[in-house]
Amino acid sequence: MPLTLDLDFLGRRGVVATAALRCDGGVVLVDPGPTSCLPALTRALGAHGYTLDDVRALLLTHIHLDHAGATGSLVQRRPGLEVYVHERGARHLTDPEKLLSSATRLYGADMDRLWGGFLAVPDAASHPLAGGESLSVAGKRFEVAYTPGHAVHHVSYLDTAERTAYVGDTAGIAVGGYVLAATPPPDIDLERWQVSLDALDAWQPSSLFLTHFGVIQDARGHLSRYRDALGRSAARARDAVRTGGDEPALTEAWVQWLRQDVRRAVSVEEAVALEAAAPFDQI
Repeated sequence: MPLTLDLDFLGRRGVVATAALRCDGGVVLVDPGPTSCLPALTRALGAHGYTLDDVRALLLTHIHLDHAGATGSLVQRRPGLEVYVHERGARHLTDPEKLLSSATRLYGADMDRLWGGFLAVPDAASHPLAGGESLSVAGKRFEVAYTPGHAVHHVSYLDTAERTAYVGDTAGIAVGGYVLAATPPPDIDLERWQVSLDALDAWQPSSLFLTHFGVIQDARGHLSRYRDALGRSAARARDAVRTGGDEPALTEAWVQWLRQDVRRAVSVEEAVALEAAAPFDQI
């Protein structure tokens, strides 16, 4: 099983996780997280006897900053580090101006506090993927699937030996038994998302690894529950739009509904972790 490295995002446990897979001569990391969490990543690796110098490769599910923000910083530290990423995300890693401009419009003055710096990744380090590949990385073998819905540049990875699927945000967010649909703009496509979930189901994985948060042993059961969560959120959003109202009012009503729904199901601490992983006014 992978090591689950808690990145202590904003000082909170159980919000953002990196998967560390033991491999020939070190570890492969799936979604290293934002640069703001590099100290926590370093500590978490150290707790298992590793350092950043033991990182052999990075597998990125997608390029959102909470998943991939530290990529350039890690490559700068370890020239020659290989980075696997969907081809539509690869160009934004090597030339991040548009990515950072878009994120800054959303987060404004909080960019550095939330994510830290974002360094460009050299072209030579990047291995663009389309989906459908079979990879050999540091002695481990992975299958790759293109899994849009949450983001158009999203891929998932199956460790063919352990049958663990690393699914980023394609299978949503799960904290304390609550399954939350991960639906931030602008790339949401519910029809393609269902096709992506079909692809994950077709792998018949024994477990899933979610960046938010950790290993899910009941892979098939979780995928079924996530389909329900995605459908429920979509129905609620459609009903709200039909009812009408301006955007601020619709957003406030959505946030209040979701907070009430979450807090009926989980503890206050878990509810805070869910909203930290996906601010409710952005999904």
